[in-house]
Amino acid sequence: MKKKINISLIGSAMAVAAICTFNACKTAKTTTTAKNGYPSFYTVGHRGTRGLMPENTIPAMYRGLTEGANTIEFDVHITKDGQVMVYHDASFTPSYTTMPDGKDIPAEKHTDYVFYQMNYADIRPFIIGEKPYPAYPEQQRMRSYAPLLSEMIDSVEAYTKAHHLPAPYYLLEIKSSEKTDGKEQPAPEEYMDKLMAVKQLQPLGKRLLVQSFDMRPLQVLHRRYPDMALGFLTDDKKNGFDQHLAQLGFTPFFYNPNYKLVTPELVSKCHAKHIKIVPWTVDDVNEMKKLKALDVDGIITDYPNRLREAGL
Repeated sequence: MKKKINISLIGSAMAVAAICTFNACKTAKTTTTAKNGYPSFYTVGHRGTRGLMPENTIPAMYRGLTEGANTIEFDVHITKDGQVMVYHDASFTPSYTTMPDGKDIPAEKHTDYVFYQMNYADIRPFIIGEKPYPAYPEQQRMRSYAPLLSEMIDSVEAYTKAHHLPAPYYLLEIKSSEKTDGKEQPAPEEYMDKLMAVKQLQPLGKRLLVQSFDMRPLQVLHRRYPDMALGFLTDDKKNGFDQHLAQLGFTPFFYNPNYKLVTPELVSKCHAKHIKIVPWTVDDVNEMKKLKALDVDGIITDYPNRLREAGL
């Protein structure tokens, strides 16, 4: 099975490479870094490039970077056997994932496949990307799978070197909630133990960026790695910037809100505290232009190719 899957991935990589024609690759922007080693503006491919490729797969990461993103965003979970894998939800999403035999996952049964209750060897055969996904009509159909974090980093590092692309930044989202501790993920201390045990993370240095809606893992990481670039994600319409920073207990590197929450006042508050603000998920070119005019520090999008249209 592993040999077949690897062959499939090679085929997927070739397809991505074919898409990146000479002209497309030529127009991909290089990463502009400030003196501190971080991008001056973060062009972030959401889940790799969800609008164009099956999300959170290795081919999606390749495509996001060939389209000009300097940062790839993805989500992680812990499996029953303690491995760190890449996928958005805590269990398989039937809208774009199918059973190993290609059959649909019944919507009422998707919670039978919680990753924290499954070994990775039983997770990997599930198919991502073959099923049509009407929400993203430009998304290329292909057979892929949910990779381990270690495999994804190794593959992306090799791909960027082979294709002479700038070394990417990795925006890793920790998926967790206090309500699901012990069911969908371990408690924060153990979770961070397992995450940071992935040997491919340490060599990334400043290219590793970590964000979460859950403050608890961010607090653990800040205590253990005070220099790590951490970001708080929010869609909170009740509590605002000041309340969040008070609850968090430290000044994060990023404050990343739903783009609809961005105002000139919020941008000013972030910058007054030397916090970067990188809103999500911005897929409309005109919205991208408006946000750039507000002086945000980056944009997270399902369509990195549209950032070029917006002049970013």
